[in-house]
Amino acid sequence: QMQLEESGGGSVQAGGSLTLACKTSGYHFTDYCMGWFRQIPGKEREAVATVDRGQNRRYAGSVQGRFTISKDNAKDTLYLQMKNLTVDDTAIYTCAAHSSTKTCTGPQWWAPGSTDRSGYWGQGTQVTVSS
Repeated sequence: QMQLEESGGGSVQAGGSLTLACKTSGYHFTDYCMGWFRQIPGKEREAVATVDRGQNRRYAGSVQGRFTISKDNAKDTLYLQMKNLTVDDTAIYTCAAHSSTKTCTGPQWWAPGSTDRSGYWGQGTQVTVSS
């Protein structure tokens, strides 16, 4: 069983930056597909960024060029650097891990409206961007 715990959320003004961290434990996450997701209560979940064990990354179009996903294998920690934040980035951000590399680019995580919860998921951290 892998545990994931997010941190780094908070409130920031538009144009600002935040870095989220996802500390994992239970399994060494080097071989896992890792991802960040966000959701506004009452709306669909959105995949934000994923990175696989080969360091291949995928980003949602809405964050491309502004967000960076990275892994520190020595610390078993996943990061999401967010820059030039807008009010539309306001959401609960959650990290997840999956043992299948295909998940990093597949519909389980990337299909619009996907509710798949296979793998391991954190509890989420709130990010609020004000204008």
